Amino acid sequence: MKKIIKWTVIVAALAVVGYWGYDQVKPQESEVPMMEQPQMITFPVTEEPMASSIQVKGTSEYGRETNVYAPFEAKVESWNVENGQQIKQGDVLFELEQKAIRQQLQQKQAELQKRKLEQELKEFTQNQDLDQAPIGATEAERLKLLADQENARLSSQLVEVNDQIERATIAELNEKLQGSAYRSPDAGIFLLDNSQQLPQTVTANQYIGKIVDLDSLRFVAYVGENEIFSIKPDMAVEVKLPSIKDLRLKGKVVDVAKFAETTAQEKQTTQTPQFKVIISLPKDERLIGGLTLSGDIVTEHKPKAVVVPKLAVLTEGGTSYVMVDKGGGQIERQDIQTGMQALDKLEVLSGLKPGDTVVIQ
Repeated sequence: MKKIIKWTVIVAALAVVGYWGYDQVKPQESEVPMMEQPQMITFPVTEEPMASSIQVKGTSEYGRETNVYAPFEAKVESWNVENGQQIKQGDVLFELEQKAIRQQLQQKQAELQKRKLEQELKEFTQNQDLDQAPIGATEAERLKLLADQENARLSSQLVEVNDQIERATIAELNEKLQGSAYRSPDAGIFLLDNSQQLPQTVTANQYIGKIVDLDSLRFVAYVGENEIFSIKPDMAVEVKLPSIKDLRLKGKVVDVAKFAETTAQEKQTTQTPQFKVIISLPKDERLIGGLTLSGDIVTEHKPKAVVVPKLAVLTEGGTSYVMVDKGGGQIERQDIQTGMQALDKLEVLSGLKPGDTVVIQ
């Protein structure tokens, strides 16, 4: 009996020691973290003014430009205008040298007068020969006389043709003389060619510069076929100048092209058809031609619209819906009908009212 008790005590002790040793060496179980409840972000449904717009980019251009070309080849005697100067119609911009033209004119006039005198002398001599023609001349003499008369007639016609050519040349030279003092064909600002230097000699029809009307400055933009049908004349445009961050101008759509055209840049890439949109610009001393501009064309505007953030709107099977906070922790799905879109907002036509709260989980 004592032996049984003894062995029972030994076995129990070994069991206790073994359990303690196992407990010391067994891997510790990691604690399972508590799952946090997903945080909800709520947005109020508001009623506010809303506008739908199309962003466009382009450049400023002068609607009325008059090119200036040199009338003929000559040395420039004087310049009466500077680059960027305001001029009136009829002002003398530059004067070309007249010496060579006057010499040519005098020569042509002298040649014309010389031929006239020679022709008169020739006709007088021929008339004398006719008066002294013998009576009863032979057939050969009569034929020679007729030949001389026909030759005189043809010679007279040839002289007349040459005279017409000379008179036309003289008229052209006189016109050059009058045009040597080049007068401005229009009023505006004179802008030199890209060389930015006043040439001292010019060739015939050489491009000198242009006269621009500052009041005709406009914003020319190009849009694709997806936007063109939404843009109409008289739509308001907010115009921005990237180089001047604080500049905001109010423009207006003046004209929308009815036919597509392909810009030079597009010809080199995708051949995407582009439509020209012309936007009026107000007067501003910082505006000149050739500037890069951007604008927002307001295609639709409502003074009061039910609005929600785009982030809160979900879609499923072509149906738009939001999750609405009904209070007391109750969230329900609500199908909605959307309207206009802004950068980060959507108009809700039905399904929500101002004061509702939508949820993003």
